[in-house]
Amino acid sequence: MNAIQHSVRLGMTRGWLETRQTLTNREDLFNIFMFPVIFVIVMFFMRDSKLPGTDFSLGAATVPSVLGASIVFSGMLGMAGVLAVEREDGTLLRAKATPNGMIGYLVGKVVSISFGTVIGMLLVLIPSLVLFDGIAPGGWSSWLSLLWVLVIGLIATMPIGAVFGSLTSNARSIGLIMLPVLGLGAISGIFYPITALPEWLQYIAQVFPMYWLGLGMRSALLPDSTVIIEIGQSWRQWETLGVLTAWAVIGLVLAPVVLRRMARRESGSSVAARREKAMQRIG
Repeated sequence: MNAIQHSVRLGMTRGWLETRQTLTNREDLFNIFMFPVIFVIVMFFMRDSKLPGTDFSLGAATVPSVLGASIVFSGMLGMAGVLAVEREDGTLLRAKATPNGMIGYLVGKVVSISFGTVIGMLLVLIPSLVLFDGIAPGGWSSWLSLLWVLVIGLIATMPIGAVFGSLTSNARSIGLIMLPVLGLGAISGIFYPITALPEWLQYIAQVFPMYWLGLGMRSALLPDSTVIIEIGQSWRQWETLGVLTAWAVIGLVLAPVVLRRMARRESGSSVAARREKAMQRIG
């Protein structure tokens, strides 16, 4: 086993340990459960509303959109937030100081964030299967479609999140990333059909992965009768794959370059300076 393979193996072990620690920490568990519970409650109260032109529950139709959006929030904001925090507290510097340490560190974050994303999705999906009828009508084909959207979605969002996390000066700057992501959520058809929005907003939403992740999840989990509320009355699975792959390629090209530049700038003095500024803000 060469050094890089050893680092990847250590990173996978690290990611699993971080996941276990998260699942045994009460504060982390509260954060994991809070948003899925809120979403399930909101969708439950939407159960008697119908999608325009169909007899299908609006609450049930919202489930896959929420799952798609959760990939963006977990993959992009989760990765960005972790990098920003651990850059400030010196964790990244310690990883940089060990041979191939950054490889192991990043693999660990990919593993832990992926586990966290899946857990959050299950916390929405499992109660929804009990509360709503008509979800995943295709059986195994529905679940396989969900799986490929999940995998390509994580590949498309986590590298972009790593870029954002590398560019932020401190953990408090994550809010500058969160606001536009929330804005994209508002125009990406999470709680209502995107076709209800002005056409120019529809075009903007289709540039970014959140809309396509929601569409991909809807194509996997909703019956074909609900496609009439989509743009062009089509699931556009090939377009979904193409756009998410394009974002994945962009992220995988940019992320290594930006991360290397960030790692080169990390030093004991830079970490100490950030800590001093943080203490001044607290004082």
